[in-house]
Amino acid sequence: MTTTILIIFLTVYLGMVLGGLPFLQLDRTGVALLGAIALISINALSLEEAVAAIHLPTVILLFSFMVISAQMRLGGFYDWITLKLGTLSLSPPGLLAVLIAVIAALSAVFSNDIVCLAVAPVLIDACKQRKLAPVPFLLALACAANIGSAATLIGNPQNILIGQTLRLPFHGYFLDAAIPVVLGLLITWWVIVWKTGGQWQEEGSIPLDGTAPDPQREEVPFNAWQTTKGLIIAVVLLVAFLVTPWPTEHMALIGAGILLMSRQFHSRNMLGLIDWELLVLFMSLFVVNHALQRTGVTADAIHYLASLGLHLDQPAPLFAATFLLSNIVSNVPAVMLLLPIAHHEMSGLLLALISTLSGNLLIVGSIANIIVVDAAARRGIAIDWKAHARVGVLVTLLSLAVSGAYLAIRF
Repeated sequence: MTTTILIIFLTVYLGMVLGGLPFLQLDRTGVALLGAIALISINALSLEEAVAAIHLPTVILLFSFMVISAQMRLGGFYDWITLKLGTLSLSPPGLLAVLIAVIAALSAVFSNDIVCLAVAPVLIDACKQRKLAPVPFLLALACAANIGSAATLIGNPQNILIGQTLRLPFHGYFLDAAIPVVLGLLITWWVIVWKTGGQWQEEGSIPLDGTAPDPQREEVPFNAWQTTKGLIIAVVLLVAFLVTPWPTEHMALIGAGILLMSRQFHSRNMLGLIDWELLVLFMSLFVVNHALQRTGVTADAIHYLASLGLHLDQPAPLFAATFLLSNIVSNVPAVMLLLPIAHHEMSGLLLALISTLSGNLLIVGSIANIIVVDAAARRGIAIDWKAHARVGVLVTLLSLAVSGAYLAIRF
């Protein structure tokens, strides 16, 4: 049985690496779900054990903030704020700085993936209207969304998982993460300005009227009341997270329920914007990882590495393992693998920061990167892996170096 479970586990994580399995129409979510089904079908876990393996508070918190972000999208908030940024009377470097700051702040609250999905197409239009090359600003969007999301325990899926599993204090994490996040954003601005070399105007740029239409782009009119309602719920939740001892998932779920009781937005539209695939991915990986842990294989592997002098529960090896795994299997699966050995006092902060910052290295390092590149491609703007790496690699290495130094000093 142990061998079979190990084969299923390795197959699932091979799918995480490849983004699917050869000869099958499966993405990462499909592979993970199929793995969970296989484990239940061979009685490696009963249905009750599989359900118990799912960390429900994490799933609830993730779902709740997806509902809040759906409210902001339907209220036209993301479109409105992006267009407002595009009309600011600033030089291109100044506009880049404001964009990075705003995107980071939004990503810290409303999730980096959703912010990129909503902002990218509007940002392209704003750049075209100002006759600016959109690529530097799109790269800034992806990098700032990733880095900014590391500032809080609700900014991205892996941080939600880490915060809920390790029961990290919301305010304590924010205070610890703020410095490396701010420095990472400054690094992003400097790298993009340096790499752009003052060439902010796109040579032979196509006027806005000549751009290829985006079939997935829908104009969302700004609704002040619906946007305000979503912002009020978000602010109330943030304050409650900071000053009350109540479970964050309970408060977030109540906030989501309030927003679903709408006279204007049908629940079908709200729930249609939920990333159900991500929720299924989370639940499936919980099942797959739990099945492997029950075999004792992971514990034996950790003990073997410790006998070789590689103690993964210590900060330096955990730092390296987080960086490598995040760029091999993606950050969420990497965090799930490493959480069982997160015993050091700084493990939670380290896992959250390093797994998130590592996402800027390559396009496949985070969903936010892929969303931005796909949005650009639909508008006829090519951002290949080399163009992304010229900025992403340097931003990642410098931000990781700064974070590593900060963690060493802090602890």
